[in-house]
Amino acid sequence: MSATTAQPLTLKEFLQIPETKPASEYINGEIIPKPMPKGRHSRLQGKLCAAINQIAEEPKIAYAFSELRCSFGGRSIVPDVAVFRWKSIQFTADNQVPDNFNLPPDWTIEILSPEQKPNKVIGNILHCLKYGSNLGWFLDPDDWSILVFLPGQQPELLQGEDCLPVLPEIDLTLTVNQVFSWLKMGVK
Repeated sequence: MSATTAQPLTLKEFLQIPETKPASEYINGEIIPKPMPKGRHSRLQGKLCAAINQIAEEPKIAYAFSELRCSFGGRSIVPDVAVFRWKSIQFTADNQVPDNFNLPPDWTIEILSPEQKPNKVIGNILHCLKYGSNLGWFLDPDDWSILVFLPGQQPELLQGEDCLPVLPEIDLTLTVNQVFSWLKMGVK
């Protein structure tokens, strides 16, 4: 689903429009609303941010942001999880996190929602890689698989006990099964 106007907006004009809930993205001159996250999506997103930040935040290695707007390369996208190395975050003069991120995340993670088109979501990951991201994950909760993207390489489909690559500085070991096991909350 996309919303277009008679005359396409520029990225600058799009960024002046008030934010919507759920967020909209600006891709190829079009405003495209993201679907409202549902249970599985929300659970995976929260657990991924928590797992990454538990290891990477205190030593100031990286930080995982949930639903952070990133505007670069003519697009304004909102990855489900955007991980930035600490040195990439352009803190304000008083050392606060900035409101605007005009650069690609070092690691982008997208979780497919039932209403989303896979190619649109993968397109955002590829856009991130084109502009400097070092890693992309595409999670498919229906398939319990993760498609991994690295710059200059073919995507790799990981499943089961396959270990997932992370940014080299982050000491985190996860398998595909571990990530999707977070969905099983009702188990005692």
